[in-house]
Parts: sequence; C-alpha cells; structure tokens
Amino acid sequence: MLLITAQLFSFKTNAQFYNLPNDNNFSLLTERALAQKDSSIHSGIKPYIHFFSPKYVHVPDTHRIFKYIVDDPALDAMFFKHVVRVEPSNENFKLRLDPILNFEEGKDLSDTLNRRFNTNTRGLIGSGYIGNKFYFETMFAENQSTFPDYISNMAKASLVVPGQGRWKTFKTTGYDYAFSSGFISVQPIKNLNIQVGHGKQKIGNGYRSLLLSDNSFNYPYARITQQWFKGRVSYTNIYSVLMNLEPAAKIPTPNSERLFQKKAASFQYLSINATKFLNIGFFQGMIWHAADDRNRQDLSWQYFNPVIYSNLPEYKLNNKNNIVIGTDLKIKITNKFNLYGQFMADDLSNSNQHGDAIGYQIGANYFDVLGIKNLFLQLEYNDVNENSYNSPLGTTTNQSFSNYNQTLAYTPGSGKEFIVMADYKWKRLFVNMKYNYQNLLKNGEYYYTNQLINAKIGYLINPAYNFNVNLGITYRAQNFNNFTNLNNQTNFIYLGIRTSIYNLYYDF
Repeated sequence: MLLITAQLFSFKTNAQFYNLPNDNNFSLLTERALAQKDSSIHSGIKPYIHFFSPKYVHVPDTHRIFKYIVDDPALDAMFFKHVVRVEPSNENFKLRLDPILNFEEGKDLSDTLNRRFNTNTRGLIGSGYIGNKFYFETMFAENQSTFPDYISNMAKASLVVPGQGRWKTFKTTGYDYAFSSGFISVQPIKNLNIQVGHGKQKIGNGYRSLLLSDNSFNYPYARITQQWFKGRVSYTNIYSVLMNLEPAAKIPTPNSERLFQKKAASFQYLSINATKFLNIGFFQGMIWHAADDRNRQDLSWQYFNPVIYSNLPEYKLNNKNNIVIGTDLKIKITNKFNLYGQFMADDLSNSNQHGDAIGYQIGANYFDVLGIKNLFLQLEYNDVNENSYNSPLGTTTNQSFSNYNQTLAYTPGSGKEFIVMADYKWKRLFVNMKYNYQNLLKNGEYYYTNQLINAKIGYLINPAYNFNVNLGITYRAQNFNNFTNLNNQTNFIYLGIRTSIYNLYYDF
C-alpha cells in the first residue's frame, strides 16, 4: 500500500533529506562530501542550514551523495520518492510528506523472565519551501515500547525515555510516549538565516559532543546564523527555554496539568574556516537562573547579549548563571581522513571536591578506508571530569547544563569513553558496528565500566526518508568495580523496520 501511495503522489524523482539531526549512520555520505578540502560548509554545527549549503541540498540526488544506490531505473521510479510530493511547475512551492515508522521486535537472551521487547512508532514528517527564502518542517510521532532492563531502568530513574520525553505506563511494563518537533527557516538576506522552532541542535564533528548535543529531549529555540567573508566565518546565536522536571510552583493549581520549572539558555558558536583544511570553533553556553516558585523567569538584559564570551568576565564559570565554554577543532588531513577534537570547561575555581569540571575529545574519521568505496571508520576518545555540567556550588535551584533530566552535552555524564564505529554500504545493503568502552566516575572513583557492542545489517528501502529494514544485536556488559554481584548483562537481538531520521542514544 505504501508503494502504491508513493506512485500516486510523487511528481518528481529528485529526493531530498530532512533538516532534522540525521541518523549517524545514514549521514555518513553527507559527512564524506563535507570532508572534501574544497567544502565551504561549517560542519561543526548541525542541523545544516539549507540556504547556506545549496551545493549539497538543492541539486538532484542522482548528482549528489546518494548516486551509488541509483542503479536500476525501474527501482528508482518506485523506491526513490517521497510518499507525498507536491511541486508545481513554477517551483515557488514544494511540499514533502512521509511516514515515520519503527516496528521493532526483539528478545534479550540474558533475560531470565523470557520476555519479548518491542517498539511501535507511528508518525508523520513533512517539509517544504515557499519561494527561495522560506523553509518549514514538522514532525510528530506516537510510541509504545517495552525496553531491555538497562534502558527501562534509565527511563524510570530519569522519568523520560532517553531523548524522547516523558512517558506514562503502557499496559504493565511498557512505556507510552510522544514527541514532536518543527521549525521555520527564513533567509531575509544572503548572509543571515533565522530559525524558530522546537527541536535540538548539535555542535561538534564527533559522535558525542561535549558542548551541545542532540542527546536530550526537544526544546523551544530561536537560532540566528550569520556568515561573512565569503562564508569563511559563521556565527550562531541560539536562545532556548529548557525544562527541569521539578514542580514549577510550591502549591500546584488544583485540577490542572502540573507545570515544571523553566530555565532559559543561550548559546553562541563562532566557526572559522581558517584555511581549506582547518576549522576552529569557539563556544559559550549559559543556563540562566531558573524561574521562581510561580514559574516566572526574571531575565536580565545580558541574556540577549549576542557577543560570545562577553558575559564571562561578569559571571565567570561558577556563578548561579551556569556557563560552559569550549573550543572545537577539525583538521582535514586528506579528502578521506579528518581529525577533530573538543575542549570543554564548566568550572575552573578549584572549589570542586574532585577537581575542575573540564573535558576533552579527540577523534578521527576515515572515509573509503584503504580505497574501499563506502567503507567508513571512526575512532573517538572522550574524557570528562566529575561534576561537569552540574549546578554551580551554592545554587538553590537546578542550574545544571541539562534538559528533561538529561545532560545537554556528553551523554554518559562523566568519565572516560573510547568509541569505534565502522560502516559499509553496497548499493542498498548496509552493515554497521559500534563499540563503546566506558569507565564512569562516581564520588571521585571509577565506579563501574560499560562495554557495548551494537551491530546491524540492513537494507535501505527508500532513501528519500531513510526507510529501512534491519536485523541487529546489542551486547552490554556493566561491571561494578566493588560489587561483583551487581554486574548486569544484555544480549538483545532485534528485527525492525524503521524511518531513520533522528539519533537515539541508548549507549550508556
């Protein structure tokens, strides 16, 4: 039925991807294109802005990064289109609509209760252009899931499904949750883009980000981006409203939906393409004092100050208005091999019991490994001190660098992590693997280690919206250093069919 609908409502064969943070594995071809030394795109902030990257967005896909899968005209006519695509001949208006689906069934071989785990996601994503200065996008998904124990335990402890918001009980052991996102993007002049919406951003070239990640739940935001000096300098301001899952008022209003405490945040990111092979980025993120017991936010004028680091001399790094600063670096060694890294500082006052709140990242991307087309390899090391991203000392409200009980940046929170990722694509077939080794901190000690292996093989049914079928396995071994009887293991095997257009971070 889906394929028939695609035939009836598709008007052209040119497919385009959505602007939301894309699934890591399916964005590799875009990243390879951006790894070319002549690329002028600022790859350190995602999602990329359509109007600043026409080289990779506005041309037909048969001439861009997905050419390798267009190998059969008959298949192309049926499997390379959006389900609904409206493009009048004058091209002043474009509309695309596609389903969001995730039907997954699996079993944890380590589960002594012999339970089955599944996810049932139904939703819709749409986007479009009005003229050449206005772009819009919207997405909604409804979900019911039963998770392996380690994910379920995290959902219970944090009150949210990781990255996907609050939940309510489904049947007896399941989770019912929904999420939505969307934005409008306006380009009033060539060098200026303004976005207003509900979603998430990511800063960095790695799998993780120590500065701003797409790890937590969506939030309202306004994003203002400028590019100058022929695109060599990009400057972004992001203003957002985050949420602590704490009551907004001491005395709740009877017979009404409970409200949670709001806190404003502002982020600045300056990206400089110093040369064709070197990009340097500078970051400041600031969590402003949370709302009062009536959920009223009293913001000073400095909140709207757009100049990076200009608030730092007054507030410093241990003020109740929590500031995180950092730098970002990308070096294009060759067209196929890139190095990247980040440094983060949250508190340098020497007042923390377990040292300064700092972190760093080192990584490498290798595209077309050893000359094998579409074979990708990525290595990454992250090291983040304990107390990073927490509320400053003496703060009476939750001023942590967080949203919906999840950190805005490094997913595991603190400790050391080594990641190896590999991916190979042949026509529509794909195989990918990810290995995480985590040594995590608690009370100044390396409290436990996690080892995770995620391996998956699949077939890409429709690249217009990354619709694929896959078979995978997740192995997780959690070992507590001082409590051998608390060790946990997961051997989860699953089969799924999914629209892969956003990241889910279950590797913790």
